[in-house]
Amino acid sequence: MTQTTQATAVDKSPPEPGRGRIHRAWYVAAVAFVTILGGAAFRSLPGLLIDPLHQEFGWSRGTIAAAVSVNLALYGLTAPFAAALMDRFGIRRVVAVALTVIALGSGLTVWMTAPWQLLLCWGLLVGLGTGSMALAFAATVTNRWFTERRGLVTGILTAASASGQLIFLPVLALMVDAGDWRPAAVTVALAALAVVPFVWLLLRDHPADVGLKPYGAREFVPKPAPVPGAARRAVKVLFTAARTGPFWLLAGTFAICGASTNGLIQTHFVPAAHDHGMPVPAAASLLAVIGVFDVVGTIASGWLTDRFEPRRLLAVYYALRGVSLLFLPMLLFPTVHVPMLFFIVFYGLDWVATVPPTVALCREHYGEDSAIVFGWVLASHQVGAALVAFLGGVARDVFGSYDIVWWASGALCAAAALMALVIRRPAAPVTVAA
Repeated sequence: MTQTTQATAVDKSPPEPGRGRIHRAWYVAAVAFVTILGGAAFRSLPGLLIDPLHQEFGWSRGTIAAAVSVNLALYGLTAPFAAALMDRFGIRRVVAVALTVIALGSGLTVWMTAPWQLLLCWGLLVGLGTGSMALAFAATVTNRWFTERRGLVTGILTAASASGQLIFLPVLALMVDAGDWRPAAVTVALAALAVVPFVWLLLRDHPADVGLKPYGAREFVPKPAPVPGAARRAVKVLFTAARTGPFWLLAGTFAICGASTNGLIQTHFVPAAHDHGMPVPAAASLLAVIGVFDVVGTIASGWLTDRFEPRRLLAVYYALRGVSLLFLPMLLFPTVHVPMLFFIVFYGLDWVATVPPTVALCREHYGEDSAIVFGWVLASHQVGAALVAFLGGVARDVFGSYDIVWWASGALCAAAALMALVIRRPAAPVTVAA
């Protein structure tokens, strides 16, 4: 009788991959990589559109930057609710809908004739869509499918955005430089739509869906029941985390991260270089090269995060970024030269190297709620990016150059390095009571 019971128990245990087979978690991570890469097309376009839209419609750079600012802000503010929606409805559904919304918003821009339409399409629709599959998506996939190599996987998925930039930026720049920005907007829409079938057919929400343990786990983890009240839970997690000091330090440092990357370099580097006589395709190619080294730097940062204290890594990353920004105004010339290439390599390695240690610190401090908390931290990242995207355009209109923006961002990075060092190890993760 005992032997029969034991045999039955063995028969009902979840199947495991055969020895030597690749764990399904790595295939899920690959699909997530392609998804983020396909959605990254939209991130390559705003900096290329500032001058063409200014010339065609006569809109000020501040007005155009305002639409980019709304996009960046919504990208961040949507993320924590998206993480909660993924808990409620599943990763596949949320990401598939998000990609469709991105395609709709980008495609509609080809018919716009007024600034409010730019705000609606590129600001609202694309902002909401991209926020729903932002880095919180990467954090959710990592937390569900991996218990080991989390830092490495976070680095790889974060690097997907940079890889998309590498692929799309030169192509989109050539389209825009040919005299019309509309084919570039259509390309972004098609790239987002092309990924939807991969998400729907290949992505799975949880290892238990296919009878597996998470990668590196010793025990089988049952799939949790859908969590109702996604918006309420996201807000509840925010209020709980906001009562802790580490949340504000992480949010502050990540706001500066966004200000000095998406808001500054990604939005304003191409027009700033063009101000100094550099052709748009050349400037866009430099930005794409940043994406090459971003991939290397982010994956390396994930590897380092598995081995070293995350807060110290953050301090080093922000300090180095600040120094590089202080030198940038002296490096802008009509042609590409060796010091500029050195900046591109150096800055690329540091671009989003901050993400793996930030995700790790969220996990240390907030446990099961870490994906949603990181969503709120990401919101601060995008609010910082939105402010600098807008203020950078205004500064260019007022002062005729971007110099003051580079210097201010360098000083902010120095402050972020100090803030990172203040974060302390938690006695126990903070979680929201049921």
